Amino acid sequence: MTRILVTGGAGYVGAVSVEAFLAAGHDVVVLDDLSTGHRSAVPDGARLIVGDYTDRATAAAVFAEESIDAILHCAARSLVGESIEQPARYFGENVGGGIGFLESARTAGVMRFVLSSSAAVYGVPDETPIPEDAPLRPVNPYGESKRSLEAAMAWYGRAYGMRSVSLRYFNVAGATDDIGEDHDPETHLIPAILRSVEAGRTVTIFGGDYPTRDGTNVRDYIHVADLADAHLRAIEATGAIGSTAGDGGGGEGFLVCNLGNGDGFTNLDVLRAAEAIVGRTIPHRIGPRRPGDPPILVASATRAADVLHWRPQRPSLEEMVRSARAWRQAHPGGYAD
Repeated sequence: MTRILVTGGAGYVGAVSVEAFLAAGHDVVVLDDLSTGHRSAVPDGARLIVGDYTDRATAAAVFAEESIDAILHCAARSLVGESIEQPARYFGENVGGGIGFLESARTAGVMRFVLSSSAAVYGVPDETPIPEDAPLRPVNPYGESKRSLEAAMAWYGRAYGMRSVSLRYFNVAGATDDIGEDHDPETHLIPAILRSVEAGRTVTIFGGDYPTRDGTNVRDYIHVADLADAHLRAIEATGAIGSTAGDGGGGEGFLVCNLGNGDGFTNLDVLRAAEAIVGRTIPHRIGPRRPGDPPILVASATRAADVLHWRPQRPSLEEMVRSARAWRQAHPGGYAD
């Protein structure tokens, strides 16, 4: 049994990962300031500590009191548009706070670290599907903040022997029976469509003039339960003797893996899938592009298959939409808190 600290474990991705860790028999501590997460999203069996991972005293106290073996770091600012408007906040929290948290872990002797990263590190890629060794050219501060923290992780591996994995995933969707998306504001397409359906509003698709088959963004979607499984496998990989996987794209002890289905869906594909699930046409309009949105992001996930033995088990876009809708119908008001 491994004692795992999950930052951001009261959020959507973090809470589903906590659920997977507990099901695998691990002991889990959640550190979350509840600024965007929900207390009631934390699965039974995990211990919740309300606090900010960027606060060095808080992090030191958690490591001193909880006997942590490994970390899944999900907490971060993650809105592309907001990052363009407030780059200081993103570099201050995601980069400065993230490196400070890495250092707190190292000081406490916690040398296993998994980062919930992003395809935003690639910017506008030269090829599709995108391999992990593609150039990193972020086009927004959010992507740059993830790239910067990855660089620190690689150097911590070389200098200190920290064993770490960065999982660059694309669009996450779907729900488990108990955990789904409940954001305010809601910026993710599938729950935004479902909210619009429930409220009788017209859906806005941002951008209709991209160089894609129907003019809308192409994204690689992954079911949140598949992502949680990858997080579990990455945590287990950091427990191996020596480096995580040799030089896995960043340096000794540092592994980088993309996560995705290897296939892309346009925003209009997502809308059509939602229409199939709800059984009716969903009114929509094409709005302006959002700043910092690349046209196409599709992953090559062969390294995750080869090294982590991970493959998506729920690749259907319809399944993702169906599970998200089922969660919303079972939780019409979202989380109680």
